[in-house]
Amino acid sequence: MRWLRELDDRRLSPHTGWTRDHWAALADHLLLSARRHASPSHARFSFPGEPGGYGPDVDGLEGFARTFLAAGFRVAGEGGRDPHGHLEWYARGLAAGTDPASPDRWVRLDEHDQAKVEAASIALVLHLTRPWLWDRLDDRVRERVVEYLAPAVGAAYPPINWVWFQIVVEQFLASVGGPHSRADLEAGLALTDGFAREDGWYSDGDRRAYDHYAGWALHFYPLLWAEMAAGDPAADGRVAGYLGRLRRYLEDAVHLVGADGSPLLQGRSLTYRFAAAAPFWTGARAGLAAPAPGLLRRAASGIARHFVRHGAPGDDGLLTLGWHGPWRPIAQSYSGPGSPYWAAKGLYGLTLPADHPVWTAVEEPLPVERGDFRRVVRAPGWLVSGTRDDGVVRVVNHGTDHATPGDHRADSPLYARLGYSTATSPVLAGPHAADPLDQSVTLLDGDGRPSHRTGFGTLFAARLPSGTAVGASRWRAHWVRPDPDVPDHGYGRGGDVTLGPSITVVSALRGAWEVRLVRVDPECAFPLRVGGWPAPPGRTSAVVPGPGLDLADTAVARDATPLSGHTAIPWCGTAAAAEPGRWYTATILLAGGAPGRAPVVVGRCVTWSDGTEDVLELPS
Repeated sequence: MRWLRELDDRRLSPHTGWTRDHWAALADHLLLSARRHASPSHARFSFPGEPGGYGPDVDGLEGFARTFLAAGFRVAGEGGRDPHGHLEWYARGLAAGTDPASPDRWVRLDEHDQAKVEAASIALVLHLTRPWLWDRLDDRVRERVVEYLAPAVGAAYPPINWVWFQIVVEQFLASVGGPHSRADLEAGLALTDGFAREDGWYSDGDRRAYDHYAGWALHFYPLLWAEMAAGDPAADGRVAGYLGRLRRYLEDAVHLVGADGSPLLQGRSLTYRFAAAAPFWTGARAGLAAPAPGLLRRAASGIARHFVRHGAPGDDGLLTLGWHGPWRPIAQSYSGPGSPYWAAKGLYGLTLPADHPVWTAVEEPLPVERGDFRRVVRAPGWLVSGTRDDGVVRVVNHGTDHATPGDHRADSPLYARLGYSTATSPVLAGPHAADPLDQSVTLLDGDGRPSHRTGFGTLFAARLPSGTAVGASRWRAHWVRPDPDVPDHGYGRGGDVTLGPSITVVSALRGAWEVRLVRVDPECAFPLRVGGWPAPPGRTSAVVPGPGLDLADTAVARDATPLSGHTAIPWCGTAAAAEPGRWYTATILLAGGAPGRAPVVVGRCVTWSDGTEDVLELPS
């Protein structure tokens, strides 16, 4: 999409060049390209590629609903102006998809749970575009839409972000005189209140499930619902709380975008790509003064520009299962060829007119562009370091595994690794995906199989007076033979478990370096291995072993991440069984340029390359 560069405005957008015109052009390009893969009735989209795990009927609905989001956002922000006829085009699909007699009729909400997800997108767009679509539909079509959405009432929804799909659908039904349940709404709202954690973060359910769903779902829907229900005291009374959480969450979120616009490669559903921009637009639509509108647009535009520059969408204008280009292993078992179009959530800013402050303010630099920083994000237990020289943001993870303490599952590479960044991807394919090597501390059993850490306990996450970020966690090493009948939804799988000794890890993070201290207790018959960053070409990854770690090497993984066909993973370890009670030390590096001098570690004392000295408190 080189033609987008012709629209660049470096005065208004000195960091990305992107303006509202870029976003509108991207939306139109996606929508017009997708039309070529729609059925004659416009109700189903059959994108190229193998069907998803739920079959082509679900895929067809998913393709409609998710592209419909983009169309709705595009027209809503133009006050109904629609030169490409997006709404008229989708109106035909609505008529056919909700017609039980149509060969293209949609899977119903009481036939397949995935329809509950897609119904929420349909309801949202009908709300946002009501004067130009819903109000102009034939009465019989409106009746069929209500009939199609009605099974949401009283239905069971998983107690995660899905609860918002029921809330949104029922709120729309209420607004058009359709069936709805006040009890459903109250129960769903109460449940989602329980997802709230420190500093504005949400966990996706009762597990330590922190990922992009916190922004593109759990902050996105509450304020939209409050708009839909405006005037209802139950909604109006919640707005201040939702706004306060979003404001605080965005303070952390702007620190998690790399200078090149890459979001953090962590958590499931990464194929939704620039949906990661949604919470920044949510903040703008809510009228937040901080973060500033120019910073919110910088983050959102940086994310979309990152993917466009790296081939998403492709030359055919389509989004595929992948990260930059197509890469099927990034998908979860539920992903189909229409799934990537939830990226449309990242187009939410188009609901705001051209004269909105988020479009007229001059872009402001991201935190990583202003200077080096260290930050502790308490809810997910993340130590965060951004370095201006290479624009990379790194996270050391002592609080997230999509599990609960003591839950001995296999590690998900998307959640349970010790490190994530905007410049690397965890190994997601090949032998090291199921058998942790990158960003891990493991014990090797008699067959050479590495242990897992899911179910760990967080000991602390804090910032020292020197500014160094420190954190620690402890877990029972365990080996898992996963149940092959359990589908892979992107988080750890259960199975037959063998327990081993306890492992304690302490991290100190400053700049591009982490000092990692490891202890194994009690008696241990297993060798210890410490893995570093999984680096694509152009990034420097290293592990410097301390005393007692007498093995060191670099493994090469082929086609193991969506970033490169070649991934280098440095590691070190013990040749014999780890000594119980001994603190082993390794220094871990990820840099985009010259790494600088490694920190010097003597016992608990760390001297960093800038001369800062820290004395680390080690847990008993």
